[in-house]
Amino acid sequence: MESEIRNPKSKIPPVVLPRAIGYLDSTAIVVGTIIGSGIFLVPHNVAMHVGTPGSLFAVWVVGGLLSLAGALSLAELGAALPEAGGVYVYLREAYGKSFAFLYGWGMLVVIHSGSVATLAVAFGIYSGAFLPLGPLERKLLAAAVVAVLTAVNVLGVRPGSAVQTLFTFTKLAGLVIIVASAVFVRGVRPLTASLPLPTPRTTVSSFGVALIGVLWAYEGWHMLSFTAGEVKNPARVLPRSFFLGTVLVVLAYLSANLAYLRVLTLPALAQHQRVAATAMEILAGPRGRLFVSALILCSIFGALNGTILTGPRAYFAMARDGVFFSSVGRVHPRFHTPAVAVLLQGALSIVLAVSGTYEQLFTAWMFYGAAVMAVLVLRRQRPSLERPYRIWGSPFLPIVFALAALGIVVNTMLTKPRESGFGLGIILLGLPIYFAWRRRKQ
Repeated sequence: MESEIRNPKSKIPPVVLPRAIGYLDSTAIVVGTIIGSGIFLVPHNVAMHVGTPGSLFAVWVVGGLLSLAGALSLAELGAALPEAGGVYVYLREAYGKSFAFLYGWGMLVVIHSGSVATLAVAFGIYSGAFLPLGPLERKLLAAAVVAVLTAVNVLGVRPGSAVQTLFTFTKLAGLVIIVASAVFVRGVRPLTASLPLPTPRTTVSSFGVALIGVLWAYEGWHMLSFTAGEVKNPARVLPRSFFLGTVLVVLAYLSANLAYLRVLTLPALAQHQRVAATAMEILAGPRGRLFVSALILCSIFGALNGTILTGPRAYFAMARDGVFFSSVGRVHPRFHTPAVAVLLQGALSIVLAVSGTYEQLFTAWMFYGAAVMAVLVLRRQRPSLERPYRIWGSPFLPIVFALAALGIVVNTMLTKPRESGFGLGIILLGLPIYFAWRRRKQ
């Protein structure tokens, strides 16, 4: 079965994208793009802002429920609008091309390409556990891994999906080993800390700060939406994959935190930044730390592949709408992928990784909140649109998610005004570019 995308105003000939992503692969995209390095590091940040283990688990549960609300909202939109481009398409249909272009522009120059660069640089850093790498070698390795995975995803959506599924299973198996080791190894005394908890009592403010870190660890729940135009039977597969994938991640994260607390007390969790490595070193010695380093590399590699696989579909959709270079909207005649879009993202990500200007900015959350609210906007604007799946708990869940996204944006603007202003300026720079492009086309 194939997905045909036609734009009567575009000069690009009709495009046929093969629907080659099945239920297993789409679920692997959800799980694999969420689980990166966050679960191995973020529990330390959470422990610094909560006073009890119960509060720690509550933060992870709330973050998981918010991510699930966002994912199921996109499942409704994806089932109704199963096109390549995902979030970009939903923003376009709800708010118009100019707003959607700002998101696509932001994705290309900082949000998505920046995520690729961040993961690639992290891959180079964690490779230092096995290879004696200097700063230059780490950057070269980061560029190389982006180049390799870009080539894989140019060669076809099936190879990219296969890599995604393989590394998703690998990282889940690794987390199972950590949890099983913590539960079944006998005679382990939890590591105590030399310092008291930084936050002895959980407050609303500290809970909110911890939640921001947790939501960063859940980042990636939206990426399956970009490949909706290549998912088999999207009306059924998208809702199921969004739900199952997000629930699997929540269960994996809760299990991992339970394992950490079996080996480290809460103050020790707050004191040791690399909690997974510390826990496994206690359980298995130096080999345990090396195991975690290898697991983090596999996890980052899988998340990196999923990010490279999904994002170019948004630039492809922009080109199909006539607001980006027409070549980006073409499909490779042999590999049936948006090859130019994939190569464009890969090249820019390498530049960001090598230059060091790759930090992901808060601006993505403005668009996440708007995309989730598009569920309610489109129900009002287009009530006759066929919706094979409807999110339960509407309008409550989309509104709660949008408020959480707004909270993240406001908090970042208050705590990091300089970085926030810079990020917002980059996004708004897309407006004159958009109107100049429209005038050029006219």
